[in-house]
Amino acid sequence: MATTYSNLLFHLVFSTKHRELLIDPSWQGDLYGYIGGIVRQRRGKLLASGGMPDHVHLLVKTPTDLAVAELVRDVKAISTGWRHESGDGGFGWQTGYGAFTVSESVASTVTNYIHTQPEHHRTRTFQDEFVELLTRHGIDYNPKYLWD
Repeated sequence: MATTYSNLLFHLVFSTKHRELLIDPSWQGDLYGYIGGIVRQRRGKLLASGGMPDHVHLLVKTPTDLAVAELVRDVKAISTGWRHESGDGGFGWQTGYGAFTVSESVASTVTNYIHTQPEHHRTRTFQDEFVELLTRHGIDYNPKYLWD
């Protein structure tokens, strides 16, 4: 085949350091915009963003030559630097993350899920939500190593 065709969609989930409530609603939208810029610089596209004061959900489309680990590393490092430059020296992200593949056929469902995070968290903690995502996607995990 002469050309590569792909539609690589990932639902990314990660928390603030120690799941502290570090994302203030007053700049949450700016954070998502900034993350979108980071993703675009890496030739990807941020399709949806949302979350709570202690975590974010992103739906991203990536090029074939960009590893998810590299993208998440860059998003975390550069957005942390942005917050530190804004005078928020205590801001940081947890070490790990969740990355779940998404089919185009369910992208709108995932987008809706991401955009309605406050509704989900009226009855469920981030920890419960993350374990449910791991379980739903068939990912083995050791509860001892879930949280830093």
